[in-house]
Amino acid sequence: SFPLQFYTCEMVLEEEGIYGDVTWDEWNFYLLPLDDDILSMELPEFFRDYFLVTLHLLSSLFGPFTRIYGIGRCAKMTQELWRDIMEESEVDNVGRKPEMGSVFLMDRDVDYVTALCSQVVYEGLVDDTFRIKCGSVDFGPEITSSDRSIKVLLNAQDKVFSQIRNEHFSSVFGFLSQKARNLQSQYDRRRGMDIKQMKDFVSQELKGLKQEHRLLSLHIGACESIMKKKTKQDFQELLKTEHALLEGFDIRESISFIEEHINRQVSPIESLRMLCLLSITENGLPPKDYRSLKTQYLQSYGPEHLLTFHNLKSLGILTEQVPGEAVTAVENKVSRLVTDRAAGTGGGACTFWGRGGWQEGRKEGDIPRVDGEYDLKAPRDMAYVFSGAYIPLSCKIIEQVLERKSWLGLEEVTRLLGANEFLATGQWDRNFSPAWDSQRVVLAVFLGGCTFSEISALRFLGREKGTGALSLGEKTGWLATPIGPDG
Repeated sequence: SFPLQFYTCEMVLEEEGIYGDVTWDEWNFYLLPLDDDILSMELPEFFRDYFLVTLHLLSSLFGPFTRIYGIGRCAKMTQELWRDIMEESEVDNVGRKPEMGSVFLMDRDVDYVTALCSQVVYEGLVDDTFRIKCGSVDFGPEITSSDRSIKVLLNAQDKVFSQIRNEHFSSVFGFLSQKARNLQSQYDRRRGMDIKQMKDFVSQELKGLKQEHRLLSLHIGACESIMKKKTKQDFQELLKTEHALLEGFDIRESISFIEEHINRQVSPIESLRMLCLLSITENGLPPKDYRSLKTQYLQSYGPEHLLTFHNLKSLGILTEQVPGEAVTAVENKVSRLVTDRAAGTGGGACTFWGRGGWQEGRKEGDIPRVDGEYDLKAPRDMAYVFSGAYIPLSCKIIEQVLERKSWLGLEEVTRLLGANEFLATGQWDRNFSPAWDSQRVVLAVFLGGCTFSEISALRFLGREKGTGALSLGEKTGWLATPIGPDG
């Protein structure tokens, strides 16, 4: 199957002498179901051309969305293009009962901080360490305790993975240990069984226990491998530095850690990620620090990364401060995230661009303290995905907008995020009751990809609200997971 039938494809088949032996056709690539709550495209190079078609397909299949929210320049462009497609489409959705609720379009550049923070939920760490591709991962001989690798599907059918995928890594080993004890006790039940009981045990339970035991062994091996790698990278010190940057404290110590990280050549990606996080939270680097860190990075990892620095600077992710504007820019760009306080419900977590903003949020209690008061085993909000230090901005915005069913009360936030927010209503029959279960399903579209931390945060939010939703990102694809009500 091919996305499109090109003459070049025919030529290749003819050159190989198999054209007459092959039956081929076009395959319109839209969505692949990877899990009970995940639909994915898994082709970043196709995403930009096909995702609008996919949105249109979903709308034609499940009826119009009742509301379309969005924020960001690309999000607004997408909504306008989608509106034009719907107007030109022959599909008549007027009068149809919507089977899905709202759609939320989110630009990735609204929230770079979340993508730059280290992931600490189990699924995120598995992706960082082994790379999850199309919902599966390759575990090597060091994990399988054999001479070959094994491809493992990571979905809800994996009874072990489904219970730990969204957990903070500090809780995973305890769960796996308890799971091992439970499995052993189930095996021990064989003792004292009569023939009929043994027959029933073998036919009904033994196969499932063996499968669960195999998966448990693989995930324990994966955890051990992750621990070895993260220990080698001084992961705890890295997290401590990240939290200091998010809170606006110990900046010179953070720069020293980044310099040491670069000079030890621990990881070019990790070093670059820390540089970008430092730049965003400090509203750019002082020229002296920028030149010094850039020189050290190029000397450690090679001059070919010069173009990388140019591209990141063009995107505004890794920049140097303009002399004479450093302080005023920091003070004027206090980018307060959507907080629970803004909703009148108490504290929450924030993200900001600029030292002044981060410090103000810390003083006002908008960023949860990581001082032992935050129980990662019983998290109270989405901040657990970053050890209690920070709630993903993208998820917090979605939560706040859906609670309000509008952008009212968030004007200052949207202004600091570059505005371009919008709300459009779909064409549907108002005679239908707004209390449909389908209205609790929300499609969140991340233009530029989303992280497993954001997925876990949305799932947590859904469990708290007791409702359902959908989400999309280039990397993880389409995700169906609970969010808040939007009826």
